[in-house]
Amino acid sequence: MPRVGPSRPTITDVAKAAGVSKGAVSFALNGRPGVAEETRARILAVAASLGWTPSHRARALSASRAFSVGMVIARPPELLGADPFYPSFIAGVERTLSDRGQSLVLQVVPDLSVEEASYRRLATAERVDGVFVLDLRLGDPRIALLAELGLPAVTIGRPDVPSNHPALLVDDRPGVTAAVAHLAGLGHRRIAHVSGPLHFLHGSVRRQAWEQALADAGLTAGPCVESDFSAAGGAQATRALLDTGDPPTAIVYGNDLMAIAGLSVAVQLGIRVPDELSITGFDDTELAGYVTPTLTTVRTDPFGWGRAAADALLDLIDGRPGADIPTPPAPLVVRGSTAPPPTRHP
Repeated sequence: MPRVGPSRPTITDVAKAAGVSKGAVSFALNGRPGVAEETRARILAVAASLGWTPSHRARALSASRAFSVGMVIARPPELLGADPFYPSFIAGVERTLSDRGQSLVLQVVPDLSVEEASYRRLATAERVDGVFVLDLRLGDPRIALLAELGLPAVTIGRPDVPSNHPALLVDDRPGVTAAVAHLAGLGHRRIAHVSGPLHFLHGSVRRQAWEQALADAGLTAGPCVESDFSAAGGAQATRALLDTGDPPTAIVYGNDLMAIAGLSVAVQLGIRVPDELSITGFDDTELAGYVTPTLTTVRTDPFGWGRAAADALLDLIDGRPGADIPTPPAPLVVRGSTAPPPTRHP
């Protein structure tokens, strides 16, 4: 039986009601120049009154575009869900994509072994017009892969291999440097670090910044434990650091999730924070201001980064020259989890 009911309004219907050409309607509805503002406003008002909505399929066929961008994340799903960075970054991406009539294709793969295949499927099936590259790794092979596939891309951070893709210039070093300088200024001499995975570029950069900041303060590098950015990993690393004959008086964590878990471990062990142990995090997630004591941490802006990265990728797809996107240095937010050490180490 044929479907009975009102037909969906088309661009032709909007053009007829507004008294303009279909080309003018297309320009107005897609935010393109070439239409007077008064005419654009009239067209948008008519489209709204008719209940017109865009046909994604028609747009894609007419423009040979998917009107979608991709994001492939190679992390265990349970870890991805626990890390506040990703929901905030994706929310920023989605906000910009929604404003510009685009959609996001998100693929979460369990490990690196299937990551390349995911990018190849997205490219060969023409499901996306470009991709975001997160969690840059040392010598990241995805940069060459995307060049081979001809996929426009924006990287979150500058890769350590040659890359023609525009990068969101996120620099973690100033934040870590500020955290170490703050602790050293309080009198701490044995400052440990719980890092993220060191095959991730940001995990490695944060560790290097910690080491350099200690050297700049005239201090030798304290112990460092590599973890995985998870709460469980942060707790395990904290126990390893505190269960020694000469435990640190301060710990710089690679993210807030590990820092909050470390704070909990210290409480369980009867170690008072910040009287006996100072703790700093990285990200300034929402919980950082609500734990007891409140967490001293580095404030980042993943929502803003998501918006900026999405704008840059869509501009690149539209044929505009791709340029790196600067971001302001992340500031240190001093709260209640840091204080002078109980005794000053020589």
